[in-house]
Amino acid sequence: MPHTFSRRDTLKLFGAGAAAAGASAIQPKLAWAAQQRSPTPSAAQTEEDQRESQSRAARLAWWHAAKFGMFIHFGLYSLYGHHEWAMEEEGIPVAEYEQLAKRFHPRPGCAREWARLAKRAGQKYMVMTSKHHEGFCNFASKLTNYCAPEQGPGRDFAREYVEAARAEGLRVGFYYSLMDWHHPDGARCATDPAARERFVAYTHGLIREIMTNYGKIDVLWYDVAWPLDAEGWQSVKMNQMVFGLQPEIIVNNRNLLPGDFSTPEQEIEAAAEGRAWESCMTMNDSWGYQRADDDWKSPKTIVSNLVECAQGGGNYLLNIGPTGDGSVPSESIATLEAVGRWMEDNGPTIYESERCKVTTSEMAGFTRKDKTLYVHVHFWPGNTVAVGGLRTKVLSARMYTTKQPVEFHQQEFRVQFTGLPDHPPDPLATVLEVECDGEPLQDTRWVRENRPRRGIGI
Repeated sequence: MPHTFSRRDTLKLFGAGAAAAGASAIQPKLAWAAQQRSPTPSAAQTEEDQRESQSRAARLAWWHAAKFGMFIHFGLYSLYGHHEWAMEEEGIPVAEYEQLAKRFHPRPGCAREWARLAKRAGQKYMVMTSKHHEGFCNFASKLTNYCAPEQGPGRDFAREYVEAARAEGLRVGFYYSLMDWHHPDGARCATDPAARERFVAYTHGLIREIMTNYGKIDVLWYDVAWPLDAEGWQSVKMNQMVFGLQPEIIVNNRNLLPGDFSTPEQEIEAAAEGRAWESCMTMNDSWGYQRADDDWKSPKTIVSNLVECAQGGGNYLLNIGPTGDGSVPSESIATLEAVGRWMEDNGPTIYESERCKVTTSEMAGFTRKDKTLYVHVHFWPGNTVAVGGLRTKVLSARMYTTKQPVEFHQQEFRVQFTGLPDHPPDPLATVLEVECDGEPLQDTRWVRENRPRRGIGI
């Protein structure tokens, strides 16, 4: 994307210094801790690990089933309209930037519009910025007056968001940036112990407020740990507080602890099997509203990304960047509604799906439930769709939406689904439902190594 900085790129932005130390310091500590473990864990350790594993599985169950969520970046940068990193990138003085807070007036009811849009899109949960890097709090706080009730909005916007999501039956999450460009100790804490003590106490206090004042919260999405490491942030203590207040919550890995799930950004990269993960992506190239950014993803691309995330056992957190008054750009609305229409027909092939071991095709993506394989054909080839290297026996096939049977011919190295229409029944992705006699498995390397080549070497 044109904007080269992601949340993880802050280490590059701010140079080696404390930022690099903060990002890397936890790794030696974790390695050292691993070396100290007994080769044969004690019964107490094993029981504790089992309890933690069971707790995480229970807390993540709804999230694994949901697959698709809405990310919302909303703050003073939404009013400015130059991108969420404008304060830092354009070198705007704090005193000048904070004047935006007085002119920030989200329309009443805009959060309800977001929640209704998420529901129409087939999304099952929402995660909104409670505080982004700019330091402005969308929630009521007793620790700062740089918050929505004390500034332009004149009301607790976080509460409106939570109530809107719940009204639509959606799960509720808060994003929270540890990095803070506004607070006087936000950078000073890297080298000044007194500043660190003040700022860490302030940070824990703000997190305590959002975990206390809004009822049950389902997700806490930390971001950018610059300029401290996990020890500096007291991240263990931070998480203990969060789970003490919200026992059923899930947290990500961006306070430099493993957390419950990993967070690849602007890319789809499946974690190792057994590790929960969620790809967060934008609809254009910006997280916050950027009025000049017209590089919009198509509905077809969004559906393809969603299928790829589900195929790898992950979730897809898709961002909207509302304008300063809370309006969602028309391009985002049109795309999400198109995706929602596809999800109305095909959502069951995504929700509650399991990690799929069929992954390779130039024209399709794959999801599965138990022994059922769903072939999501994004690039329709005509009357025959073939999948190479399927090592599981196919019992039957049909069009998913119409339930019309599909003829198939399975050979040693491929299965062909034939008699299909010349043109795609669904331009975003047409789904074939394929029943197999076991978990669907694919081995394209086996095809490459064993397919007869008429005497020609590999």
